[in-house]
Amino acid sequence: MALFSSLTPVFIAIICVLIGVIMKKTNGEKEKRDAKSKHPSRPWVDEDLKDGTDHPLEEEEGEEEWQGLEENVAHVPFSGERYSEAEMIKRSQTFYELLNKRRSVRFLSDEPVPREVIDNVIRTAGTSPSGAHTEPWTFVVVQDPNLKHKIREIVEEEEEINYKKRMGDRWVNDLKRLRTNWIKEYLDTAPYLILIFKQVYGRLPNGKKKTHYYNEISVSIACGILLAALQNAGLYTVTSTPLNCGPQLRMLLQRPANEKLLLLLPVGYPKKDATVPALTRKPLEDIMVVM
Repeated sequence: MALFSSLTPVFIAIICVLIGVIMKKTNGEKEKRDAKSKHPSRPWVDEDLKDGTDHPLEEEEGEEEWQGLEENVAHVPFSGERYSEAEMIKRSQTFYELLNKRRSVRFLSDEPVPREVIDNVIRTAGTSPSGAHTEPWTFVVVQDPNLKHKIREIVEEEEEINYKKRMGDRWVNDLKRLRTNWIKEYLDTAPYLILIFKQVYGRLPNGKKKTHYYNEISVSIACGILLAALQNAGLYTVTSTPLNCGPQLRMLLQRPANEKLLLLLPVGYPKKDATVPALTRKPLEDIMVVM
């Protein structure tokens, strides 16, 4: 009995050590799981631009069988344009040469642009394909000088923070060679600003949310078509994605909560003394793989 009593503290110490080891191992495994599930910190990421497709709707709404669309869409005969091989090659070459002249222009004139041209290029962007034909885009055209200046104030205030704090040295240094900064004079001088919003979801007649599949991809395709339409019309722009400005600009333009700013395009003619960086594009063999 005396021997057992003398060994009791030893047993207690061993048990405490074992418990400590087990708890440490459990906590370590939990930390590893948390580290794997936690995305790396990227302060430059604009939360407003996250694709709503990644966030399913509430269960009772996500399971709606009826999305407010026709059950059976009528199909009609289709006959597309058919060109000779020579004409196809000529047209493809001509179109390439046109778009190869496209440049991001930051020095835009205040010279007026016909409003009908803007209407037509946005109509063209609206021909873009979209997930389940939900057409999840809104193009906000701003031409009022006071409103344009308010947009500039919001963008420049946030962009200065982006350049100094959020974007990081690597990104800022990569932009130095292009001579860009947070000063956006073109937001005042361009005759039009086109702000493209993605509709993260729509609304059914009963008020419930309607899924907009692949909304960001769909709107991005529409933006590409819009850029081509602007180039075709002889207008110029610079693709602007002002980080962390979305909520403020959405409120300023009185857009609903289901719309998220994707792109801001100042649109107009280049100034007479406009310059662009002397950049080259990758050759075909660097961007195409034929299997």
